Amino acid sequence: MLSHSLATFQITKAAVGNATTTDRPLEWHYTLEAERYAKNAGDLLLIRPRVMGIESSGLLETKKPRVHPIEFEAPERNSDVFEITLPQGYVVDELPPAVDVDLGFASYHSKSEVAGRVLRYSRTLEIKEVSVPVARAADLKQFYRVIGNDERMSAVLKRASP
Repeated sequence: MLSHSLATFQITKAAVGNATTTDRPLEWHYTLEAERYAKNAGDLLLIRPRVMGIESSGLLETKKPRVHPIEFEAPERNSDVFEITLPQGYVVDELPPAVDVDLGFASYHSKSEVAGRVLRYSRTLEIKEVSVPVARAADLKQFYRVIGNDERMSAVLKRASP
């Protein structure tokens, strides 16, 4: 999964939570190092808070009008939390805006925040209904576009004042 989002990385710690508990969600906890994850932009650094994973979809990005309902395999809820240690000598100048979209049949929420030297990005995608009627296809298409935009957003870091 990591190789789809990161060119180079090293996993330094990993654990699985709730692996034997069927009434609780499966959890993956890991720590990794990714050299040169931040991109230089003059005196600034750009960091994508969504380190890995893609929840957006091009499913409805076609020119043909939809004639059948959209069917999901099952209701689901996926949550991610990424914590990025800020590089020495830098502070956050700008964070991506929070996203809060609820269409009834699906919802997506994300936010970025800073606590000390850590940039924390959290998001949750929930599919609540397995069938979306054709009349709501345009809403679902826009929903995935909002998610895709959120996934591409960057935090801007600047050099800390001495």
